[in-house]
Amino acid sequence: MVDHGARRQRWQWRGGLTRKREYDEDDVRVRPGRSSRPRTRQRPKHSDAVEGLVVAVDRGRYTCHIRGTGTTVTAMRARELGRHGVVVGDHVQIVGDVSGRPDTLARIVRIDERESVLMRTADDEEGGTEGRFERVVVANAEQLVIVSSLQDPPPRTGFIDRCLVAAYDAEIDPLLCLTKNDLASPEAILGYYADLDLPHVLCRPDQPLDALVAELSGKVSVMIGHSGVGKSTLVNRLVPGTDRAVGRVSAVGKGRHTSTSALALRLPDDRGWIVDTPGIRSFGLAHVSADSLLHGFPDLVEASTRCPPNCDHTGAGGECGLDRLVAEGGADPRRLESFRRLLASKEGVLDVDGAA
Repeated sequence: MVDHGARRQRWQWRGGLTRKREYDEDDVRVRPGRSSRPRTRQRPKHSDAVEGLVVAVDRGRYTCHIRGTGTTVTAMRARELGRHGVVVGDHVQIVGDVSGRPDTLARIVRIDERESVLMRTADDEEGGTEGRFERVVVANAEQLVIVSSLQDPPPRTGFIDRCLVAAYDAEIDPLLCLTKNDLASPEAILGYYADLDLPHVLCRPDQPLDALVAELSGKVSVMIGHSGVGKSTLVNRLVPGTDRAVGRVSAVGKGRHTSTSALALRLPDDRGWIVDTPGIRSFGLAHVSADSLLHGFPDLVEASTRCPPNCDHTGAGGECGLDRLVAEGGADPRRLESFRRLLASKEGVLDVDGAA
């Protein structure tokens, strides 16, 4: 005879084993942290930092001029700056050994806010080798000195126009410096810019540079120009002992790249600073909008108010106010042609070498 009561007890006991177990805090295993020291986002204040001016950049090492003492130190960029680039002209805060002794290395811990940034794009064409890669030429410049020779090589208004657009876009005052005045007359090039009221100076090797020094005094000026226009020669005359390399112009009227990196130099008697830049063959403006591009042509911009809505200023529609301005004799047709050449180069239609 089967004992049903005992059988029922055995099934109840087995069922109890299969019921879900109830866990408590004693069953939770907590792994200890790697360190008992809490992490923080607070950075050192570096209250002992001194102010410096970046005068040269070379493979991750920055030559800085310490304000007040005139000492020149070599520094590296602190990790806490992240991806923020340091360029010539930057005002920075420096800690560490700022004595300027050989074999010492300081550290740049902060970059002060920039008052101006002069930029150029490696290429106007998005499909080019370098694409629309933007480069900062110099920071905190007050004046852009566009150096162009009157002969050997001849002036290229297309390049000058590009530099003017970049200067106006960066809100930097432009100055046209025409070299080799002993070889050719400046009348043609000055006539081209007659409507702009563009300040200019004329330089020749057998005369002092008093007019140029007067324009540079009390300012931070960046000098830019094609290779072979005499820019490095001017720098060596302005700051004796600099020994910037000087190249010769080839038989086809093109100069060789003699300066290889930007360098800020203090003028004698603390009259100001000049930044010598490597000679370049093109000045890309892909980073400049179409509206800003037009504002780089002050003699044309007012006529844009007579354009129909959404005018692209290319003249394709036939009712552009810029065409009316030229037809009425209010502007040089070469200026309008230059502006439209820049518009086309931004679309990758034309060459970007800045030729006239």
